[in-house]
Amino acid sequence: MTLPLAPRTTSVRRTRTRKATPGRIVAWAYLGLVSLITLFPFYWIVRTALSNNYRLATDPSSPLPVGFTFGAFKRALGLASTAEALAQGGSGASLDIALYLRNSVIYASVQTVLIVLFSACAAYAFSRLHWRGRNLVFGILISALMVPSVFTLLPNFVLIKDLGLTNTFAGLILPGGLFQAFTVFFLRQFMLGLSSEIEEAAIIDGAGPLRILYRIILPMSAAPIATVSLLMFVNAWNDYMWPLLVTNDAGVQPLTLALGVFKQSSPQAAPDWAGLMAAALIAALPMLLLFLAFGRRIVNSIGFSGLK
Repeated sequence: MTLPLAPRTTSVRRTRTRKATPGRIVAWAYLGLVSLITLFPFYWIVRTALSNNYRLATDPSSPLPVGFTFGAFKRALGLASTAEALAQGGSGASLDIALYLRNSVIYASVQTVLIVLFSACAAYAFSRLHWRGRNLVFGILISALMVPSVFTLLPNFVLIKDLGLTNTFAGLILPGGLFQAFTVFFLRQFMLGLSSEIEEAAIIDGAGPLRILYRIILPMSAAPIATVSLLMFVNAWNDYMWPLLVTNDAGVQPLTLALGVFKQSSPQAAPDWAGLMAAALIAALPMLLLFLAFGRRIVNSIGFSGLK
């Protein structure tokens, strides 16, 4: 005797429509206003960069590009002739953007690698190794987060000058590449949450601390390492004050200083605002693309590390 089969029931998904309550309308209006205020300066930079510098002075409050042209980008990239630059209101000056871009890539890349390397080793020592005074030393290290970076500029400059490293990549990179308290703290928070079972098995098999770090801990920490690498790269890319102090050689200066060089090359009475905004956009474009590509990973990694 066969039992009758129960009839199949089909589940119908009902889409719930959210009502437009007054509170929700106010919240969306507030978010829209904040977004507008945040994005407007970027729009104004783009509008200025796409304007003719001569005509820009005649109608500075226009919401649209005045005399639409890509001439400012040509001047910033050094592709415009002197006559063409002067005809569009430029100063006739141009930037060797490739040289400054190369300097920024070297500066940001090498400093990021050093920061991540030393910070990962320190985070491993503070999170997975047990030694006398560990918490005390970590507390002293974290106290560095409360010291404004501007306070360390002068001592670092005196040290680099005494070592004869001014106007060199070594002098530019080393002070910021040897220690970053935030990176150590960030990676330590993640490593504290890792399971110790694999580590204990490796110890039983005879693995030492260095082998455990490079074969187990670092591969498991790939996501937060990628996050801090991106954050440190952006921080080095945007750095202005330290390169301004330690170098005046165009062969070493990063792209941030090139903007100041470009502005100083134009007369004070009629600065090339369109060219300056175009150069600023070119300098910011790599960082914008990085955040668009890896922004979600940063948010997820910060949340997983317990820093939300």
